[in-house]
Amino acid sequence: MTKDWDPVTPVAVGHLLCLERRETVQKSKARRRLALKTSALGLAGTLALFVGSIAGLASPAEAQAAAVDKTMTIPFTCQSGPFAGTVDVKVTMPDTVATGATVPIKWEFVSLKPNQVLPAQTKIDIEADFDVTGAASATGTDLNWDQTVTLAAEVASGANVTVQAKTVDGKVTTGATSVTGKPVPTTSSLWLTVTPGGGTPLPETSCVAGTPNPATLTTTVGGTGGGTGEDTVSYRCTGPTTSDVQNVQIKVELTMPTTAKANEQFSIGWKGTYVTGQELKAPAAGTTISPKIFAYATLSGIAGLTSATGEGTTGTITAGQAIPLPTSAVSLKTTASTAGTATVKPGNVNFGSNSATGTDPGIKCEIQNAASVKSYTLTVAAATGSPSPSPSTSTSTSASPKPTRTVTATVTQTPVGGGKGKVTKTPKGAAETGGGGDMGPDGRMFVLTGSLVVLAAAAGGLVLRRRSVSRG
Repeated sequence: MTKDWDPVTPVAVGHLLCLERRETVQKSKARRRLALKTSALGLAGTLALFVGSIAGLASPAEAQAAAVDKTMTIPFTCQSGPFAGTVDVKVTMPDTVATGATVPIKWEFVSLKPNQVLPAQTKIDIEADFDVTGAASATGTDLNWDQTVTLAAEVASGANVTVQAKTVDGKVTTGATSVTGKPVPTTSSLWLTVTPGGGTPLPETSCVAGTPNPATLTTTVGGTGGGTGEDTVSYRCTGPTTSDVQNVQIKVELTMPTTAKANEQFSIGWKGTYVTGQELKAPAAGTTISPKIFAYATLSGIAGLTSATGEGTTGTITAGQAIPLPTSAVSLKTTASTAGTATVKPGNVNFGSNSATGTDPGIKCEIQNAASVKSYTLTVAAATGSPSPSPSTSTSTSASPKPTRTVTATVTQTPVGGGKGKVTKTPKGAAETGGGGDMGPDGRMFVLTGSLVVLAAAAGGLVLRRRSVSRG
């Protein structure tokens, strides 16, 4: 008997093979997509780790360690010629330089105005001397500027001639701890020779330096604010409005207590004197601030002890005139919870108060050279006896008048405040104070998140590899 051919069987088998192949392709694509996602997660985790590491390493202390430039204004009186009269020059030196480095000293004209029309192609030859001590240069004890300016266009009488600033490096003498600069103390330290329109040079004009402001500029060599740091503190003061900005310099002297003890409030004396010509000026008529000053110091080295603050009275404030500093020392108060040795530096200074609590000062002055200002050593001895009980646990009516532990915590972590016109927010201060809650996101969160994502990516990769091996 002949067996009939069943055409359905090979078709069904082929259909099943196609389905199986399709399923295999789909699973392969799914695995590839998962692998791509896993790789992306791994890259994201690595990036998070990198960002977290950078955030952890880049601290505010490092950001504030950069040197701050100091400037001096020198008025010259020229005797004759096209520039007879006053010529103003600005000299800039850095606050600090590393040991063995050079000191870049920049010379630029603020005002160079002719008393007659100078035609195009007029050439102005400039020569100037600047006395430098603590550094050696090619010319000996002074730095010499030689510049030539050729006018591209006519300059009208009374118009300012633009002269490109020039920098000369003072080479630091071996062993020098500072470099000081000032105008050369001679009958003349600036000479101008004018050649109108490329013709015949006019007689040389000799210019005599007036009183510079400030009298000298000093660069600290290799100093980071240790015992050899500077007494002069540079401030950038803003207020009463954001457009009112002044650069102020104050010579600050801090006096350390000799009997400071843990869990007992102590005071650091603050005394300030303006650098001549760098005073903080009061607002113009129509805007007044209260005669108050809020001074701060930054502390490091003892856990939980970051700042001290105090309030003083400035005296009579006259519109447009220098705001007087207190004649007596201002007491900066704080409390340490443990014994130890702390490093103390001057911090910010604020003037006036726009609120009853003092949280909104009229003029805020932020320190600009925190890395180089003089530091002081404060020794805090161990507490004598046990701390006074807090009001919540004390039952005695004759409790010790010492500050309780509750008050101690408040004074240590936050500047004195809570009324009587005192500031209640610690300023940015110097680099060693730490940022606390004002620092922003902590780099450790980036590191933790990145670590978890990398671990998840690695686990996903292992699962894929195990499934692929099993199928093979």
